[in-house]
Amino acid sequence: MTADFLTLSNLTKSYPRVIANDHVSLSIKPGQIHALLGENGAGKSTLVKIIYGLVQPDEGEMQLAGQPYQPQSPAQARAQGVGMVFQHFSLFESLTVAENVVLGMENSPPLSLLQSRITEVSQAYGLPLDPRRIVRDLSAGERQRVEIIRCLLQDPKLLIMDEPTSVLTPSEVEILFKTLRKLSAQGTAILYISHKLEEIRQLCDEATILRRGRWVAHLDPKEKTANELAELMVGATLNAPQRHKRTQGPVTLAVKGLSQPPLTPFSPALKNISFTLQQGEILGVAGVAGNGQDELQLALSGEALSAAGTLYLGEKDISQMGPNARRSLGLASAPEERLGHAAAPDMTLVENALLSASARLALAKYGLINWSKTRNFAGEIIAKFDVRTPSTEVVARALSGGNLQKFVVGREIMQKPKLLIINQPTWGVDAAAASAIRQALLDLAAQGAAVVVISQDLDELIEISDQFAALYEGGLSEPCPIEDLSFEEIGLLIGGVQSRENTHATA
Repeated sequence: MTADFLTLSNLTKSYPRVIANDHVSLSIKPGQIHALLGENGAGKSTLVKIIYGLVQPDEGEMQLAGQPYQPQSPAQARAQGVGMVFQHFSLFESLTVAENVVLGMENSPPLSLLQSRITEVSQAYGLPLDPRRIVRDLSAGERQRVEIIRCLLQDPKLLIMDEPTSVLTPSEVEILFKTLRKLSAQGTAILYISHKLEEIRQLCDEATILRRGRWVAHLDPKEKTANELAELMVGATLNAPQRHKRTQGPVTLAVKGLSQPPLTPFSPALKNISFTLQQGEILGVAGVAGNGQDELQLALSGEALSAAGTLYLGEKDISQMGPNARRSLGLASAPEERLGHAAAPDMTLVENALLSASARLALAKYGLINWSKTRNFAGEIIAKFDVRTPSTEVVARALSGGNLQKFVVGREIMQKPKLLIINQPTWGVDAAAASAIRQALLDLAAQGAAVVVISQDLDELIEISDQFAALYEGGLSEPCPIEDLSFEEIGLLIGGVQSRENTHATA
């Protein structure tokens, strides 16, 4: 038997009013891909932060390669061969890819040599990156590539990956898995966190499950179904989202000829986008990362005014209205990047509730904020969407990714908008939370709202959408009933075949 490379014994970490890890033990062997599973707030992120030296445990011991291990910082962890790819991007937007990589290296080579190395490694792993590009101009998927490549350049002996595929396309996921299997074959131990349970079953050798900070089970994930794994995580039976009978009403959103030049030198232009959306209808929009998802969200929400075309919310022309004016009329928006765009990291949950709901819910009047009403609203979001947090006064960055996602989505849905634009609604949330969010979107539509769901999760779009359209190089295919499309036709539309007639001809 191969000796364990990493051993954790009775690790405990407490915060005010919450025990994040309660005497957790696990072990990982060299070359093993080991899944760490649990619902949002189960303690996964705290545990890996302890391993990476970001957090110090209150109790317990660790051993790495048979020696006592207690890093006081990420630099010490990296020096001992531990690397980590974070769920939330730790990148400086004003710097280039190469400059961001330099910041994570203790002994960096000259920048020109590093640029060549980044190009070489990223191409070898099928995740190509231009080391000279500015990070703020990268899509979410491309930013994830930076995090992955930056970590792989360190040649880690233990690689921790926290939701690495959340914003990757299926083809990128397949390439990443090939890379991880190659690293595993070379003896690298991998601790892998993901809420995509079919990925876990496909990739991982063993799994440890946490629930509310405690060890629940150690098992071979291939011997369980995804639903069985999810029920072990939450300790309850899961129910699939239920569609309601809906009567679609008048047109809520009419978009005609929407065009927008590239917002950055590396982003796509929006090209003559037209569609209508009725009350009670959900439009699912899919596409490979970087084909205009963020740009469409910005144009519909009013954060970027379109250069050409018209947008009508009901009978109101909102084409040249900013986001606050659109919100006052009933348009809500939840962007993909939750920490920094959807939520201000260092503001409390109460303050973040105020940011987007002030106009719609009249949380401020004559320049004075109604803090009592705002706190009640934040508390209602937390209760209804099961946001695991000790209080409403916690800052956004203190929440786990999944819990912040639930808060952001809940904040928009609970404003009861006429129209909701939402990008990657279940990014980084566990199976139970994903099901709850999808049900909340279906319920919102049943109440008469129109919903645009932009997502790279095709199963999600098939589960909740009425109409489907695909983004390709800034153009949107003509929406059609999703029940009339096969997986093959959806794939062709995502690949740039812009009409159902062409998909049938190609298929």
